[in-house]
Amino acid sequence: MNLTNKLGNLAVAAMMFGLAAKASAQMLINGAGATFPYPIYSKWFDEYVKVDDSVRFNYQSIGSGGGQKQILAQTVDFGASDGPMSDENLAKASTKLLHIPTVAGAVVVTYNLPGDIKLKLDGPTIVDIFRGKITKWNDARIAGQNPGVKLPDIDVVVVHRSDGSGTTYIFTDYLSAISHPWQEEAGKGTAVNWPVGLGGKGNEGVAGQVKQTPGAIGYVELIYALQNKLSFADIKNAEGKYISPSLDSITAAMAAAKVPDDFRFSMANASGADAYPIAGTTWLLVYQTQKDPAKGKKIVEFLNWALTKGEEMAPSLDYAPLPKILQERALARVKEIKF
Repeated sequence: MNLTNKLGNLAVAAMMFGLAAKASAQMLINGAGATFPYPIYSKWFDEYVKVDDSVRFNYQSIGSGGGQKQILAQTVDFGASDGPMSDENLAKASTKLLHIPTVAGAVVVTYNLPGDIKLKLDGPTIVDIFRGKITKWNDARIAGQNPGVKLPDIDVVVVHRSDGSGTTYIFTDYLSAISHPWQEEAGKGTAVNWPVGLGGKGNEGVAGQVKQTPGAIGYVELIYALQNKLSFADIKNAEGKYISPSLDSITAAMAAAKVPDDFRFSMANASGADAYPIAGTTWLLVYQTQKDPAKGKKIVEFLNWALTKGEEMAPSLDYAPLPKILQERALARVKEIKF
């Protein structure tokens, strides 16, 4: 090997050593939870490395139930959930846990039917489909809301989440808000006892089951339906209008929500002519008092960035950014984190 080649190899080795040293010097912040905001959180974590390359985020998209469990067990630095933690679960925390709202999104009712069919569905019909009371796609209650649409005489195959899920919380929060029988029989939560149906893990799992199963109906976050080119229904809202999920209709629902001091609020069946009725926000769960000062400082810096610069990225992924007044309240809450 000549001198030039040796020098070249040494330069490459030095560069690789430098990259490895830089990677090992990065602080790793671990999080876990909701699949609902996974597309926007992935975008944020990738973009934030360009802002601060001394930190790297490792986020496991395991469902809101898992995110709540892991932050309570303190096996992660932050959790993520689309369903607010219950008083009972909050009481299990070693110190005060904060709910930091980030973005809002829509849960859509998606289905697999032949042809390019755009359905309209009201709440009671959705409830009875997921209760197993409506079992055929050409049922009179579906047909009555969709005049002129040729509905097939095939079985309805219900698909729901099999894991603890904030998407499930948002969906069942809506079903409970509009139906006393549903509230009594199944209720709302990140996991419920489904009367009928097949289970799929994560929004990805439900989207996949619906896509490959003729006659299937399920519920997923809007971005997953768009990414998988799945059909989804317009839903009749509290004012009696059939509304399509969109940035505007999600924002209208969020604007109608009453937000308490702890930020644990619902957007289910929101009032307002333009509000989409199956919508919800999603939260990052962080301890008010951080055990690791260095990590705590980095988490606060990231949250300040996410709630300002990060919010600007939300619409491109079909999430609604926080209204300005709620954004300001969330930033004020971040200032209360001690490290």
